[in-house]
Amino acid sequence: MDNKKNETKEEKKRKKLEAERERIKAMSVFEEEYASYGSVCGIDEVGRGPLAGPVIAGAVILPKDCEILYLNDSKKLSEKKREELYEVIMEKALAVSLGFVDETRIDEINILQATYEAMREAIQKLEIKPDILLNDAVTIPEVSIKQVPIIKGDTKSISIAAASIVAKVTRDHMMVEYDKVYPGYGFASNKGYGTAAHIEALKKNGPVQIHRRSFIKNFV
Repeated sequence: MDNKKNETKEEKKRKKLEAERERIKAMSVFEEEYASYGSVCGIDEVGRGPLAGPVIAGAVILPKDCEILYLNDSKKLSEKKREELYEVIMEKALAVSLGFVDETRIDEINILQATYEAMREAIQKLEIKPDILLNDAVTIPEVSIKQVPIIKGDTKSISIAAASIVAKVTRDHMMVEYDKVYPGYGFASNKGYGTAAHIEALKKNGPVQIHRRSFIKNFV
């Protein structure tokens, strides 16, 4: 009886692994489609919505036929899984880079333009020049490399998902450090997003350096 139970568990585990491999294979279709161009780079950003902290763009070039299981939109993954995948991506990727735009620049040029600026910086910092860019939804101005905007790309492309995870983990770590510098706003837990407790602290204590003035004008 115990053997049958164990076999059932093993069978379920095997089927689950097979299903995950199939899902990742399906997420590799854009990489396969554009492989003939050369280096395929995934681009994504995190931090467009928060009231505080930078917007960060990630750029990732994975090797051809790369299989990293459980890649997905970073928001759909647990913190633990993101951290694990970050390590795997950094180990397996041919090139990884990040672009940062801080709160002052966001206030100067608006969040959309700041996002584009962060993406351009990430592209420029890559150690390997990409031949084609797979972007999460957007077309980046002032970039001469061929671009393929993909709606919900972080769930449809392994390169974009990897860029999403690298950017998210990096930004989350930054916000945890900011929490030590600016205690009382819950940056370690809310990562700068406008939670009720964050907004209450903002109303009570006023803004700190990393708050985006153009985002908080309704609260202070």
